Amino acid sequence: MVFKQSYLSRGLLTLILVFGLGQAETQGIRAHETELSGSEPYLVKDIWPGDGGSAPSDLAAMNGMLFLSAYDGGGMALWKSDGTESGTVRLSADIVPDQLTNVDGTLFFGAFDGSHGEELWKSDGTVEGTVLVKDIYPGIFPARPSGLTNVNGTLFFEAGDDSHGRELWKSDGTEAGTVLVKDINPGASSSSPGYVTAMNGGLFFSADDNIHGRELWKSDGTAAGTVLIKDIWPGEEGSFPDNCLALNGLLFFRASDGIKGSELWKSDGTAAGTVLVKDINPGDAGSHSDPSSLTALNETLFFNAIDGKHGYELWKSDGSRPGTIMVKDITPGEGSSFPLWLTEMDGNLFFSATESDIGLGQELWRSNGTEIGTRQVKDIWPGILGSDTAELTVANDALFFSADDGSLGRELWKSDGTEGGTILVKDIHLGSGGSGPIELITVNDRLFFSAEDVLHGRELWALVVGSRYYLPVVRR
Repeated sequence: MVFKQSYLSRGLLTLILVFGLGQAETQGIRAHETELSGSEPYLVKDIWPGDGGSAPSDLAAMNGMLFLSAYDGGGMALWKSDGTESGTVRLSADIVPDQLTNVDGTLFFGAFDGSHGEELWKSDGTVEGTVLVKDIYPGIFPARPSGLTNVNGTLFFEAGDDSHGRELWKSDGTEAGTVLVKDINPGASSSSPGYVTAMNGGLFFSADDNIHGRELWKSDGTAAGTVLIKDIWPGEEGSFPDNCLALNGLLFFRASDGIKGSELWKSDGTAAGTVLVKDINPGDAGSHSDPSSLTALNETLFFNAIDGKHGYELWKSDGSRPGTIMVKDITPGEGSSFPLWLTEMDGNLFFSATESDIGLGQELWRSNGTEIGTRQVKDIWPGILGSDTAELTVANDALFFSADDGSLGRELWKSDGTEGGTILVKDIHLGSGGSGPIELITVNDRLFFSAEDVLHGRELWALVVGSRYYLPVVRR
């Protein structure tokens, strides 16, 4: 209803302008394309009518459409939506899809259809084009594809079969072209590749070959080109690289060499070029800076870490030891501000953090990378409890997120980076219950998300964030 009212009002505005200037059409009036936004959030479709809720999940964009997994009362299935009720349709039988991943116009995902275990599927956005790619682990046993990653138009992922355990696979979308890349841990044992990250035309990942422990590997998609980069913690223990981010031709990640704890490392893909960036929390292997939430902003790496003198705070790095510094001690002393949801918008970093020394009161913050330029945007729920700002997502030059102001529950908010411009979008779930918006994603001119109101369970919602309308203007 909100959707129809919003478009009706805009349609009337357009008609008034058009007919009000109707006679001028022959005098040189032309249509001028103008961007308008500001509609209210609307329920896209009550997929499972009533208060049950279809529980939309794994929202992904492809070819200008939204794809999702949802339950309609019969079972979980693959759906797609253009943001309208009639354009929100089921694409599959009951297959329980997850990890929806767009690879150059083909949607890949893992799914269980009742006849096969969880296997690799694909969709071109049509019912007939939503099919099983390959039964990697034949029969009802699950291959459980995970870590789906697009590398130059080829899908790489982790999967398991009855002969090799869980290893690195790739697929071009055909059964014949879905193959094991390399049996890193030979036989039925698993190397369990994880944190697959595309960089420099190949991919980097962590794996355990049962000789070196879990270490950093790379692959060009061939068995011969799938190699250990460096045994960072020599022997069988493993450095456990994770939290990987590709930036400026380097892979930044967290790892431990057994002498120092989990610290910030970088790699150019060679053993010699895989080095510790900085021992942020000096000491033995029991002292960790524990860098996480690695995020790029203006070719600079931002992350949160603890240095032993301060709690978990916002840090940045240019990849050098002297250039790896704390941005600001937001919660002074040993307390932690716990920066989370690091998100770039308009050359600034937005994130959730707290000034409270008891770890409560997460609010919206912004930073330009300097101490003086790192400040709270707005105290949405004043006091020590905080709004627990989360789900930060950029759409049409605005930051959208979920927050709780202490009276309306967790709802959808937006911000332009100023206190006055940080406002509630709508109280979707009237009262203090909160609609709990999650899985925010932008597709074309709409922000999609999962939420619930007082009449419906958790369903698919959307907000027009940048639509084009044609308004008549006089030609000069």
